[in-house]
Amino acid sequence: MTDAVRAEGLIKHYKDVKAIDGVSLAVPEGTVLGMLGPNGAGKTTTVRVLTTLIRPDAGTATVAGADVINQPDQVRSKIGVSGQYAAVDEYLTGYENLEMVGRLYHLPASQARARARELLGEFRLEDAADRPAKTYSGGMRRRLDLAGALVARPPVIFLDEPTTGLDPRSRGDMWEVIEGLVSEGTSVLLTTQYLEEADRLADNIIVIDRGRIIAEGTADELKAQVGGERLTVTVAEPERLRETAQTLSELGSGEAEVNDHTRTVIVPVTGGTQSLLLAVRQLDERSITVQDIGIRRPTLDDAFLSLTGHKAEDEESDADDEREREAQTV
Repeated sequence: MTDAVRAEGLIKHYKDVKAIDGVSLAVPEGTVLGMLGPNGAGKTTTVRVLTTLIRPDAGTATVAGADVINQPDQVRSKIGVSGQYAAVDEYLTGYENLEMVGRLYHLPASQARARARELLGEFRLEDAADRPAKTYSGGMRRRLDLAGALVARPPVIFLDEPTTGLDPRSRGDMWEVIEGLVSEGTSVLLTTQYLEEADRLADNIIVIDRGRIIAEGTADELKAQVGGERLTVTVAEPERLRETAQTLSELGSGEAEVNDHTRTVIVPVTGGTQSLLLAVRQLDERSITVQDIGIRRPTLDDAFLSLTGHKAEDEESDADDEREREAQTV
């Protein structure tokens, strides 16, 4: 299978800050590569290099067969980009925004108008087509922005945290749109902070932290490294926390984590609902009053804690955010 996007050893420095440090990746045609990481990890800088917005200090990359350094115009003609913030003109209508993008791509006027109407239908924006974009909700703006990235029917799409800040329904709508694109053969590089999003959409995932790729694999492979599901129990009596932890440790596949402040015990498990049922039974036999109990999947913090020894947002998050902000402004 041919790679729609391929990068080898990409490096980008800003003064003494390494925004990306030896990033290598591949996106086979017709697949989704998820790039998972917290703010400031280097995701946006990588996307900016691959979309020809900035030049790397070292390394090579091709997109749709064109070299990002030596053939930037060819790369731009074959890609669509949707960033973290919807790049729409608030004073134009949804239709006018898409028509304008079509004309910027040098489509004939009639074709630009037809494509705008087509995309408004695909993204369920027909009813708002003639309203100024400033009246759109956040989810509608994101859909309009993604529609703009598709006007020229590019074979490769870069989505930089497309669902950050959206409500669950709007996020689900975006996921359906992305799945539809891939089913039609589009290749996608998706950056995200959400393990759940990468889990649902990505064929393969890379985890990036402080400019370096620290893990790569399918969602199942990464979750295996994280430790699978977590059984979480909140008890009514603080004095029985340690007894609860000991009981759950016998059921789990790892050491129990105790939070005295929230009266919560968390333990990795592998049995899914069966582990939940066993926990309820054993806690009831010991007359331990449970206020809340449930199974949850690994979060980004779980992944980073397992892979790096620190959470996704720790005391260094401000420095990481500064790295990304600097990378975006140079």
